[in-house]
Amino acid sequence: MLANIIAIVVISFIVVGSMWGIGNLLNPPSENTVQKSNDTILLVAQNNAFNQTNPTLHVNANQPTKLIILNKDFVKHDFISDELGINTAYLSTEQDFVTGIASNKTGNYTYYCSFHPEMRGTIEIV
Repeated sequence: MLANIIAIVVISFIVVGSMWGIGNLLNPPSENTVQKSNDTILLVAQNNAFNQTNPTLHVNANQPTKLIILNKDFVKHDFISDELGINTAYLSTEQDFVTGIASNKTGNYTYYCSFHPEMRGTIEIV
């Protein structure tokens, strides 16, 4: 009896994992998923990624850009860019953080979530 229950649980995990994998193959995340309008960038933390792909954020030097980080996940996230002095602290589900990026120095700056090492990207100031 116990062997049957274990077999059902294992098969259920395999089926669910297969369905998830097929769904990602049929609907791959878009590389260009940054919502940017009127010098505002929205980053959504969900499924251990920012905007599904941890995109490069393009910002113009000497032109302030509003950055909104929104946690749509069921786990906590944060958004940190050490070089630019941005640290949201912990964001719970449906919590957001609004900040600005303003720099006269061009270059590439790293951003990341301290909870999830795979959530890492670049802010490119040109």
